[in-house]
Amino acid sequence: MVSRKTFLSWPVLRQLNGADPLGRGPAVKSAQSDSITARTTTADRVARSVCPYCAVGCGQKVFVKDEKVVQIEGDPDSPVSRGRLCPKGSASKNLVTSPLRQTKIRYRRPYGTEWEELDLDTAMNMIADRVVKARNDSWQDIDEKGQRVRRTLGIASLGGATLDNEENYLIKKLFTALGAIQIENQARI
Repeated sequence: MVSRKTFLSWPVLRQLNGADPLGRGPAVKSAQSDSITARTTTADRVARSVCPYCAVGCGQKVFVKDEKVVQIEGDPDSPVSRGRLCPKGSASKNLVTSPLRQTKIRYRRPYGTEWEELDLDTAMNMIADRVVKARNDSWQDIDEKGQRVRRTLGIASLGGATLDNEENYLIKKLFTALGAIQIENQARI
C-alpha cells in the first residue's frame, strides 16, 4: 500500500515538532530509506588498498561481492587519511569498473592510422629492445671534459603519482642501474 504524503509528513516539520530537533534520527527517516541496504554490508570480503591518484597514499577499503568491486571507501585505520578520501579517491571505483577502461595492449605503428592489439610478451619485448637500443646508442663513458660519467642521456623517466612509493623506488633503481640520470616523479614536481 502506498502512503500518501501530506504537508504534515515533511521531514522538516517532523524534525521541528518531534524529539529529533537536529534531524539526525527518526525525523529524517522514510520508509524508502529504511528499505535500502548499503553495498558495504552485502560485500563478501573487504580488501585494504592505497588510493592510486596521488602521492599522499590514502588508505582505502575495497568492498568485493561476487569477485567484483562494489564500493570503495576511506580506511579509518589508515594513519595517513584516517578514513577520508578526496573526490578523486572516492571515485576510484571507476578505475576498475568503468566500461571505458582499456584492458588490452594497443599499439599504433609509426605512420600507422589504425590501432592493433598485441599480446603482453610481444609488447614487453618491443619495450625492452627499444630501451636497450636507446641506451647503447646514447651511452657516454667520458664527457667532453674527459671525466668518467658512465651514463646515458637517451633515456629519461617521469613517474606518475598513481604509483605508490615502493613502485617509484623500484623504477628509480631500475633507471639508475641503466645509467639514466634524468629521473623525476610527477608527485614531487
